[in-house]
Amino acid sequence: MNTKVFRNISYGVYIITAMDGERPTGCTANSAMQITSAPATIAISINHDNFTNGCIKKTKKFAISILAETSAPLLIGTFGFKSGKDTDKFTDVTYEMREDLPVIQDSCGYIVCKVIDQMETATHTVFLGEVIDGDVFNASGQPMTYAYYHQVIKGKSPKNAPTYLPDEEKKLVKYECQVCGHIYEGENLPEDYICPICGVNAEHFKKIS
Repeated sequence: MNTKVFRNISYGVYIITAMDGERPTGCTANSAMQITSAPATIAISINHDNFTNGCIKKTKKFAISILAETSAPLLIGTFGFKSGKDTDKFTDVTYEMREDLPVIQDSCGYIVCKVIDQMETATHTVFLGEVIDGDVFNASGQPMTYAYYHQVIKGKSPKNAPTYLPDEEKKLVKYECQVCGHIYEGENLPEDYICPICGVNAEHFKKIS
């Protein structure tokens, strides 16, 4: 089977947020879709290994922040390549509380849902949520697609992502970020280079062939 065919399915880039007690947490996701319009219902897919998964199961609520092409790439790295179990992902992130859930301001907008059903797969939980709130933050912003993330930002799928493909590891590249997997192509990596995805410096890059 040629798994590259999955890349022809359209995806967005989202930050799914929940509450861990009094502490906000969240993770990057690319699987979110509207199932019905009345009542408005959304489905998301979250890996079992993501700390956010357990938080949603406990609180029965989640929020979706829809990232724009102009959203800071660092958001993807912070929420996609670090664990909310031992990291406060919101330390340097501007957010608002809506329906008692955090939503990212640097986004196209947000949707808040209450969980009405869930289904377990081998690796992910599919949460079905009824929409209880939503609004637009940046009406002129173009929503970031998964294709844009790969082709323009040159980002890499977190291993917990539904769309992660092992053959992404086999690209012929020059330097790879050891934190998030971002690839820098060039003969020499600038000493002052900062990873656009997770924000680490050049010391965290390894030259590969």
